[in-house]
Amino acid sequence: MLGFQHTREWIYPQSIDGAFTRLRRWTFVGLHLMLFVAPWITVRGNPAFLIDLPHRRLFLFGQIFTATDTIFLLLFLLFLAFSLFFFTAVFGRIWCGYACPQTVFLESWIRPLELWIEGDRVRRRRRDAQGWTFDRAWRKAVKWSVFLLVAFLLAMAMMSLFAGARPLWTAQAGTTSYAFVAIFTAVWYVDFIWFREQFCNYLCPYARFQSALTDDESLLISYDVPRGEPRGRGKAAAEAGNCISCSKCVVVCPQGIDIRDGFQLECIQCARCIDACQSVMEPLGHETLVRYSSMAVDEGRRLRRIRPRTVVYGGLLTALASAATVLLLARVPFEATVNRAPGSSFVVDADGWVRNTYLLKITNNDAETSSATYGVTLDGLDGAQVVTEPVVLTSTETRTVPIVIRVPADEASTSRSLAFDVRVQSEQGELLLPATFLTDARVGGATGGSR
Repeated sequence: MLGFQHTREWIYPQSIDGAFTRLRRWTFVGLHLMLFVAPWITVRGNPAFLIDLPHRRLFLFGQIFTATDTIFLLLFLLFLAFSLFFFTAVFGRIWCGYACPQTVFLESWIRPLELWIEGDRVRRRRRDAQGWTFDRAWRKAVKWSVFLLVAFLLAMAMMSLFAGARPLWTAQAGTTSYAFVAIFTAVWYVDFIWFREQFCNYLCPYARFQSALTDDESLLISYDVPRGEPRGRGKAAAEAGNCISCSKCVVVCPQGIDIRDGFQLECIQCARCIDACQSVMEPLGHETLVRYSSMAVDEGRRLRRIRPRTVVYGGLLTALASAATVLLLARVPFEATVNRAPGSSFVVDADGWVRNTYLLKITNNDAETSSATYGVTLDGLDGAQVVTEPVVLTSTETRTVPIVIRVPADEASTSRSLAFDVRVQSEQGELLLPATFLTDARVGGATGGSR
């Protein structure tokens, strides 16, 4: 199935130009800008986009998300999943044809380089059919070498999203980062020189479950059978359809399918066949026979964009986006934890006040401010004294400071354990951290404390 059980039937897609091809090129440009440019952009010294796995944080255009923001990751993954459901239900496999990295890299890099080095479809097929000659050997060697360079550049760009563009491209990143670059390079290289469309046909699960995501109203690429059949130039004018059997829609297909045979799982909806048919039919005075349509339209029914499936998916997307927006607006851009100092319980001072010592850890996750000052107050301990040093943190800085809390004897005598909150405040917001103050309700007879 993957080329081992029988001779690999190579696909030589012919170059084509047209409205949809140009639209895809602009889409590819935008995606390449995101991949190659975004990792180099900084916001107040921090990367605009970086998935920092060792420190478990995400830099996203001025916002820093950490492990405590897992709810945003959950909402984002759910939004992606239902976006896939929604857009597939409405537009079919638009992801595969316009945004999938497999399609983007093959159409932006590999096929243009192949055309430049080996020539057009006819010359490539003829040269490969002649066996190994010097002309074929040096062209293959050059092509495969260039493909290796492309695979390396793409691997570096992808790894820049995780290791940072500047450290990675200036040889300052860690060994692990470059090991992953080597792995990504090998994967892309094998894909470029051999696997190609087989990934879409055999490995990608999207083609397999898309039938569950689409219905008769979903957009797909189809052949206009009533206008096109019967096909062929040799038929009488009264009998012949508009299709002249030029097979141009077949030779431009990167998946090697014939769209005239009906809907097929291998179709990635790239619309190259539409541009090909348009280039043939337009000079003949006919509309294209291959076009974006749906099963409902092909059967003469009215197309419904609003239907139960799209309403449910759209409603879920709206709810997820609303929840993320509300949480983001209420989010405090710093983290704080408070814990009792290791090995400590309570101490009764000479003046009768009871003292507990804590460690307060604060992390500034605000990428838009150069520094932030944090104050500490208490809620729930009447008359308590708080002794701590001022905390001033730069962006992404973390500091742990001791907090000494003293409670008067009469307040400490009411209970062995007093619940309270440590309030950490800054200009960006505040956090309430629950804690427990330990006492000896029988002051003067401390068990576990010291004087």
